Amino acid sequence: MADYGELKERVAIITGGGQGLGRAFALAFAAQGAIPVIADMNADRAESVAEEVRQMGGQALAVHTDVSDVKSVQDMADAVMRTFGRIDILINNAAIFSTLKMRPFYEIPIAEWNQVLDVNINGALHSARAVCRPMMEAGWGRIINVSSASVKEGRANYMHYTTSKSALIGMTRSMARELGSRGITVNALLPGATLTEVERETVSPAQMEQMVGRRCIPREETAGDLVGTVLFLASDAAAFLTGQCVTVDGGMTHS
Repeated sequence: MADYGELKERVAIITGGGQGLGRAFALAFAAQGAIPVIADMNADRAESVAEEVRQMGGQALAVHTDVSDVKSVQDMADAVMRTFGRIDILINNAAIFSTLKMRPFYEIPIAEWNQVLDVNINGALHSARAVCRPMMEAGWGRIINVSSASVKEGRANYMHYTTSKSALIGMTRSMARELGSRGITVNALLPGATLTEVERETVSPAQMEQMVGRRCIPREETAGDLVGTVLFLASDAAAFLTGQCVTVDGGMTHS
């Protein structure tokens, strides 16, 4: 992994940081000397990741956060500012996905549809709104929205998820226009189907095998395949890169 020394002591908020990709991102930032803030609905998981960072010799803060709730998100940002006096990086990673059942859009319960959009879209908006002012005052910031490569193929039977991740691309592009003059870059990461410790009952081994077979690099994708891109986007090396969608899926999609 590349060494991004300029990330040392940068404060990086990772929503949904208590497991899966969020946990991997938190540990990767900590390895670079950054200070990850693990914002998660599950307070125990958030604290567990923070303790992993401390065992590495780093600093971390765990904050119980419901990204769909404006006050909860603002309280989280306020706690970070009180503790560290700065917010440098936001990884909008929190999302509802692994617990969803695959089904046609006309069978998705409306309550479930609304919940997915509330967390996956509104949660990213609430988080960006809460952190952008400290970033603007500092004249430096990085916002990385975790979208999905599934939006490029219009994956069936996950329409609420795919719709929400498509919206993040539009959000990324508009936000980049509004914040670029303030020293803040905004980019989107589009991962392919990625293996983490989080179980996904709705993705069968046969489905995973089929996806792997479509990749230019025909193997399973892991969280480790994504952390390098996230660190790069957060670094000074990507200072002139904004409003972009970076797909990391082993070449399964090309457009």
